[in-house]
Amino acid sequence: MESVHRTGRRASRAALGLAVATALLLPGGALAAPPAPAPAHETSLRQEFGSAAERYEVPEALLLGLGYLHSRWEHHDGAPSVTGGHGPMQLRDDGPGWATVERAAELTGLPAERLRTDPAANAAGGAALLARAQRDLGLPASGDPANWYGAVARYSGADTAQGAAAFADELYTILTEGQARHTPEGQYLHLPAHPRLSPATAQLALLGLPGAANATADATECPADVTCAWQPAAYEEYPGADGEPDYGNHDKADRPASQRVEYIVIHDVEGYFDSMTELIEDPRYVSWHYTLRSSDGLIAQHVPTSDIAWHAGNWYVNSKSIGIEHEGFLAEPTAWYTEAMYRSSARLVRHLAAAYDIPLDRHHIIGHHNVPPTLPENASAMHNDPGPYWDWAHYFDLLGAPFGAGAEEVADGPLVVIDPPYAGGTGEGFSGVALRSSPDPKAPLLGNYSLDIGDTGARAGAGQTFVLAEQRGEWTAIWYDGRKGWFHNPPDARTAYRADGARVTGASGTGASGTGKGDTVPVYGRAYPEAAAYPQDLPPEKVTPIAEFPADQEYALGLSTAAEFLAARSFDPARHRVIRGEEYHQIQIGHRIGYVRAADVRLLPAS
Repeated sequence: MESVHRTGRRASRAALGLAVATALLLPGGALAAPPAPAPAHETSLRQEFGSAAERYEVPEALLLGLGYLHSRWEHHDGAPSVTGGHGPMQLRDDGPGWATVERAAELTGLPAERLRTDPAANAAGGAALLARAQRDLGLPASGDPANWYGAVARYSGADTAQGAAAFADELYTILTEGQARHTPEGQYLHLPAHPRLSPATAQLALLGLPGAANATADATECPADVTCAWQPAAYEEYPGADGEPDYGNHDKADRPASQRVEYIVIHDVEGYFDSMTELIEDPRYVSWHYTLRSSDGLIAQHVPTSDIAWHAGNWYVNSKSIGIEHEGFLAEPTAWYTEAMYRSSARLVRHLAAAYDIPLDRHHIIGHHNVPPTLPENASAMHNDPGPYWDWAHYFDLLGAPFGAGAEEVADGPLVVIDPPYAGGTGEGFSGVALRSSPDPKAPLLGNYSLDIGDTGARAGAGQTFVLAEQRGEWTAIWYDGRKGWFHNPPDARTAYRADGARVTGASGTGASGTGKGDTVPVYGRAYPEAAAYPQDLPPEKVTPIAEFPADQEYALGLSTAAEFLAARSFDPARHRVIRGEEYHQIQIGHRIGYVRAADVRLLPAS
């Protein structure tokens, strides 16, 4: 097949991906800085940061680094983050913490509303707060950013030494790397790298902060370059409603010896860090492996990754995955996810992916909204977090695996990889593209779906892979949940690109499993063994299709696996058993993944 060079945004992302991936493989695992964009004139926001730094005698690099760490220099029209902070300097309205709007107003004399909504005032407020923190710690003003570690740690508002250090360490990583970016608001900012910076980390002791209550480093499974606390989930046996023994809130296991871990599932908690880390201690509640805090990226681990947490609403996926929760709300697009949390999460996922040999792609790194129901009637109860405003493209850039990196784009390839500019709540596609029933912007959305925040059914998500169904002018159609879904994909502003890869289609005599109709392929929400694979003393699990697609359609292959069922019906893990059976293929059927029996399909390999 003919290959072509990437152009435009695709080329820049591919170049970025190779640079980041290379750096991330170096000792220490630091997240690499993107190469600086082409030279650009200083914009107003860049000048405002400089003016604020000069006025309050704060190193300009320090102020720029904080603005990047909070929001990548985005102002979000003054809307608050998930923890209530405004603007690049994350000035909070109320609650605990140092960087509050009220304190900034006292120090600058600026009205609170301006500090929330005016980027220049916001930068000034942040600079004033840093300067005040430095004075309160008894430290002199300095032109060297390395001498402000204690002030940065205080600025975080963290109530433990671990949290404050996590925030400060990430800020100094950004200063070491440097950053450059054109923001969605049209601003260009460039923070030069400071590769020889050696921050005065001993200043952390000046804050007098306590250690985390359960910060047993030996118990956590985190990379060395994040701050991680151990807050264990409950594992208790208790009387059930019928008087029989019951237990919660997770299962002991021996992964990967017992079962291979295939997935990392990204969630948001639909709430706040403190409340969720309290709920995890309730044995009658559900569980997950990690929770990340938005303000500073602090990670709390609750369940060993060798054990099975109850987080995905699908037992098969639970038994094969690690669940990571992030502080935030999917239904509040203006309550944005902070860069500190994105970066900390990316470090954690890279570490776990390496430990469990999990590929860094959207077949294996999935959102809770990509998890299939186990039965068709359960579909409406499945979750849709982390929602359409989770920036998957940026997240995979931080993972060192940008969409399309490492493989040439193929002009006539059978696959379509979704990769639009991130709209972040300002456009109908959000972190993906809207799908319509015909190649017309006024055509109805696919099926009975909408573009409500909680409805992901009319969207193809960023990084997901589908098979090309048809091309008409600037419109591309993909096979999606048994139908053609159309999205706008003009050559000068592409929202997807073509690629080669394996896919599946109906086999001759489709329905070999006994559940197909001959002209359709059944799709399952779990890859469970056939009845004959179970021992006589264990009743087989019934496997019901959740969907089907016409046998002449094609769907992108995610992975192939032997069927598995973990029978964990006892508090005692010694009584657990894993049953294995026939082969399944994982496909991208719609916005969720699904599984097809190998006997029901033909595998079309990449050319």
